[in-house]
Amino acid sequence: MEFLKELWLYLKTRKRYWLIPLIFLLLAMAVLIVATSSSALAPIIYTLF
Repeated sequence: MEFLKELWLYLKTRKRYWLIPLIFLLLAMAVLIVATSSSALAPIIYTLF
């Protein structure tokens, strides 16, 4: 959690608010990859793309 706190302070002090959507997108893609690697959701996700 300290990493997230430091990241937020960096974004806040450097006025890098445009990085926040990029971070959320990368986290969403990571969750999607982990969820489809070994679950029953894989066939459903593959049909979407």
